[in-house]
Amino acid sequence: MKYKLARFCSALSLFSVLMCPALADRGVFDFERWDNMLNDIRTKAVSQNIRQSVIDETLKNPVFIPGIVKSDKNQSEFTLTLDEYLNRTVSTDRITQGRKKRAEYPKLLHRTEQKYNVPSNVILAFWGMESNYGKVKSRHKLTSAFLTLIYEGRRAEFFTKQLLALMKIADKNKLAINNIHGSWAGAMGHFQFIPTTLAQYGVDGNNDGSVDVINSVGDAMYSAANYLNKLGWNPNEKIVRKVVLPADFNRTMLNGDTKKTVSEWAKMGVTNPDGSVLPNTDIVAGLVADTKEIAKRDLYQPYNTDDNPDADIAPAPVINAYLTYPNFYRIKKWNNSSWYAIAIAELSEKLK
Repeated sequence: MKYKLARFCSALSLFSVLMCPALADRGVFDFERWDNMLNDIRTKAVSQNIRQSVIDETLKNPVFIPGIVKSDKNQSEFTLTLDEYLNRTVSTDRITQGRKKRAEYPKLLHRTEQKYNVPSNVILAFWGMESNYGKVKSRHKLTSAFLTLIYEGRRAEFFTKQLLALMKIADKNKLAINNIHGSWAGAMGHFQFIPTTLAQYGVDGNNDGSVDVINSVGDAMYSAANYLNKLGWNPNEKIVRKVVLPADFNRTMLNGDTKKTVSEWAKMGVTNPDGSVLPNTDIVAGLVADTKEIAKRDLYQPYNTDDNPDADIAPAPVINAYLTYPNFYRIKKWNNSSWYAIAIAELSEKLK
């Protein structure tokens, strides 16, 4: 009787799904497959010694969320230029709010830096980028979000791991699992950790005996700094350096994958923006530039070249780029986007 009642309640919450256009390609919602999925989660959770009460709460009246399926299938392709992205992410307001947070949490930031050897301005930059210093509130109940994505099927194995990791986190830290909210893809808290990352790097920063990166700024900061520390963060090293390149520089080398020492780049004509020589160092770095924007510029602006020596046409301008040091690639292990890593670099400089 208890099972039938639970299934009936679940059916009520799923009723609207039957008519949802997002599931048109699947036809009528498959209750049997949904039930089999829930049973599979229960079996896996039991085998991993998750407390029965946590399992029961996780699977209590689960809700399928059609909008999450739509979001997962229609992730927009990145289209902003680098300048547009930086204008949006390294905004005056974000810089101002970051400075206010520094003034609000000076002792916590200092303790975090001392313990994990990650500078306060870097922690603030990640906090600002990930959740606008906690202002961005996630609205999805993560148990339902993960169950929806498991049912949807494209990445069922990945999201099953996330759900089980979330259940273990709730169990270990005595958290009410159905009160844990996050993004549609499962990121949560001030620094937007997914459960498997949080399980590996989460730290109790306020010494209350549990890790809660949603409601505790201390836990969130310590966890983020611990993650960066484990990635090998070097506080004595820059993230990027702005540079300029000759107009005819080989643009296939500007995606960050080609690595050379700074001295080697200098021999190839890479200089500081003012034309001065780069430091003579054997630090290995890549080069990143907005090659699509450069190509667009070249398409609409004729330049003076050997094949087109018209004196009235301007010479090709230099290429603006970034030397990308090892910390840059550590950021990309957090978020595999060169634009994101450059934004962290720029924002952290503003928050020194």
